[in-house]
Amino acid sequence: MSERTTDGDVGAHDTRATARRLAALREATLSGDGTEAPRAVIDASWRRVRGCGVDPDRDRRERPLNVAELEHRKATSPLSAVLPVLHETLLPAADAAQQIMVVTDADGLVLWLEGSAPVRRMADRHGFDKGADWTEPVVGTNAIGTALVARRPVLVHSAEHFVRSHHQWTCAAAPLHDPRDGRLLGTVDVSGPAHGFHPATLALVSAVAKLAEGELRERHHASVERLRSSAAPVLARIGGQALAVDPDGWVAGAVGLAPPDRVALPKAPEPGPLWLPRHGLCALEPLPGGWLIRIGGERTPQPRRALLDLAEPGRAALTVSGPAGSWTHELSPRHAELLFLLATHPEGRTAAELARDLFGDGGRAVTVRAELSRLRRHLAGLLAHRPYRFADGIVPELRMPPDPGQLLPHSVAPGVRAARGESRDA
Repeated sequence: MSERTTDGDVGAHDTRATARRLAALREATLSGDGTEAPRAVIDASWRRVRGCGVDPDRDRRERPLNVAELEHRKATSPLSAVLPVLHETLLPAADAAQQIMVVTDADGLVLWLEGSAPVRRMADRHGFDKGADWTEPVVGTNAIGTALVARRPVLVHSAEHFVRSHHQWTCAAAPLHDPRDGRLLGTVDVSGPAHGFHPATLALVSAVAKLAEGELRERHHASVERLRSSAAPVLARIGGQALAVDPDGWVAGAVGLAPPDRVALPKAPEPGPLWLPRHGLCALEPLPGGWLIRIGGERTPQPRRALLDLAEPGRAALTVSGPAGSWTHELSPRHAELLFLLATHPEGRTAAELARDLFGDGGRAVTVRAELSRLRRHLAGLLAHRPYRFADGIVPELRMPPDPGQLLPHSVAPGVRAARGESRDA
């Protein structure tokens, strides 16, 4: 039996033979005597967890969330809205195959765990229960933690788990993203005994993740339509410029200006004066299901500082501040890559240079221009072009992770990999 070439596929005609081969490969790799490398996604994960000091022979457990914190995270998680989809499409298959279905948040904390009762009891003996932290630095290579870093569906079979006590398990996880902006929301996972592994498991989990993201997209469209209907009479009475936006800044209506798709609101907006990067000084008023933004006419001072915070793996945020106040917004993975490249090249980059930085191919300049056009509309006044750079007078600052290897760990962009100290062939 041979291993297939994709990151998710492991042949399973003889699961015991596969487990023995993977165990031998793991031992050889850890001892430095291996001539065969693990699959790329597993090899990268093993490198990360070794750098975090994870013991391959000792099971480590963090204290799980207390009941109050767990319930708070479940109640505020956008993924609670897709549980009916997961229950209908994935849970019956997992239960019938003697597996469990697990849903985590973006921090790798287990929020929901359901399925086969015997397997749940086995999982509990490993600390795999609601409220547990299942990230790579805590439990080593596993489908949940590795999918959170890689930002793509991942299967981890038997001895591909870094920690020996997990070798009796196989798990397949897919990340769940906010379909509106690509923000990582968490993962959905199917786990169970390695001997019950089926090669179609990862494909099933991946397909269900797409269905769940589609459900989130439909819910978003419906909520924006409701807000548009309720805000229309309010906007009709306003003489100046104004926008009606949902709690995340998505625009449902406008008067006096061409509406953008989205306004970059602070993380915790409050009624009153507010500086927005595209519109300057505004006034924020609550609406049922969102906010009314009255756009002021006076000229506001140019922001002076842009802090790109990449210190926490898997999270990226931009904070802009100046005389008129400050604003913080979480970034999608692609926008985080672009802003990192611009911050590390203050002299500016052409579209072709950024295409090589992102894709290793200067011929993809059109793709870069389109992405930067969206980014500049979102961050109007902060970015200049010809070449692309932070605008004059704005000083970009970088907050980096202590370990350079944890910089945007999901990214495969050559410019980011070079900053992590990786060779092109790694």
